[in-house]
Amino acid sequence: MRITRTRAVLAAALPVAASAAMLAGSPAATAAPAAGAAFPAHYSAPYLQISGGTVGDMQADLSATGTKFYTLAFLTPNGGCNQVWEADSGNGVGGFKSQITAIQNAGGNVIPSFGGAEGGEVAQTCTNVSNLTAAYANVVNTYGTPRLDFDIEGSVIRDTASNARRDQALAALQAQNPAVQVDFTLGVGSDGLEGDQINLLNDAKAKGVKISVINLMVMDFYDGQPVINDALSAARNAANQISSMFGISTAAAYAKMGLTPIAGRNDDGAMFSQADAQTLETFAAQNGVQELAFWEVDGYDKGTGYAYSRTFNQITGGGTTPPPPPPGNTITGIGGKCVDVAGANSANGTQVQLYTCNGTAAQTWAHSGNSFQALGKCLDVAGAGTANGTKVQLYDCNGTGAQQWTQNAQHELVNTGSGKCLDATNQSSADGTPLQIWTCAGTANQQWTVNS
Repeated sequence: MRITRTRAVLAAALPVAASAAMLAGSPAATAAPAAGAAFPAHYSAPYLQISGGTVGDMQADLSATGTKFYTLAFLTPNGGCNQVWEADSGNGVGGFKSQITAIQNAGGNVIPSFGGAEGGEVAQTCTNVSNLTAAYANVVNTYGTPRLDFDIEGSVIRDTASNARRDQALAALQAQNPAVQVDFTLGVGSDGLEGDQINLLNDAKAKGVKISVINLMVMDFYDGQPVINDALSAARNAANQISSMFGISTAAAYAKMGLTPIAGRNDDGAMFSQADAQTLETFAAQNGVQELAFWEVDGYDKGTGYAYSRTFNQITGGGTTPPPPPPGNTITGIGGKCVDVAGANSANGTQVQLYTCNGTAAQTWAHSGNSFQALGKCLDVAGAGTANGTKVQLYDCNGTGAQQWTQNAQHELVNTGSGKCLDATNQSSADGTPLQIWTCAGTANQQWTVNS
């Protein structure tokens, strides 16, 4: 299965922290306890591609949604046993310590993730098992976290020498420090784990690695099917495989599972919508899945007002209570806000906007054929315009293309007269944000849920 991710490489002029090689062979380094919070039985830990420009997203997301756990991507090799953060090569192990400590002080923790689709993994360049063990221990001790994630994909998963070396080092680390927990993040098909992934897990098991989470990348299926359908199929099939591989029940297999989609448009063009996120969270909660994550907080979820974080954090013990569902006959979009007639004014030309759902007639849309009606009038594109930025308004129903809307598989509402999508201006979810038409782009401000 092809797994690709679009990543903006950011530069930051911050000092490089001490490398793992500096602590190689230090017994004190491998024995130090973790400082951050323990991970609950079920939790959300979305990926953040950490850099000087994105590190503040953890605190912003925590404030907005209550999410306290984050998977930090990616530690990649920088010669020998040295490692740097992929999106910020000015920072090695020890970078962003103060921001991580702030999350830990708030009752959360982080999961440093090694590897990824592009950067490689330190077991490929740190070829002495003892030094590699110390390199991993340095990350545990520097950041005060017991949990390490290994995102092994692409050519790295077929590098059997580095896979064996990594597994030897991780087994040694867990022998030195039994608190250390190991996750593997792996590609998956709709029919479950594939050969390379199964081989990697079998080698880790054979070498004595205690695996806490098998995190499935339920993304980029490239089969033309809805992502959510493939994701649920992948989870069900992988649960059976994990059950067989480890000799455990299906329920115990789900408790050993993580699920990680892409928040929004996948690299294959398919859409994982906010409604899909709720479906996946419900499935995960019902089946006892241990971890929910998604790619990625800054580039994919920040623009939604952290909507995916808010939904997935429902699974976390002590997480925020989800907002009540919107009333029937509403249309909801970015930030969970409702499509609303400004001022509840039924005059022709009244602006249609986003607003906090309140159950009033100004937000109640009857769906008749391909039209939507509120206050006795229709959702209309001003002047039957086709240009980006044309106002969406209320107007007398007339059956023209300017008032006809169809919803596609990406949850976009496409105006048939213009071929453009219903769009919240400037990707804003603020009350009063005017609606317009714009070229369909699959962004969160063009995804709508029709609640009938």
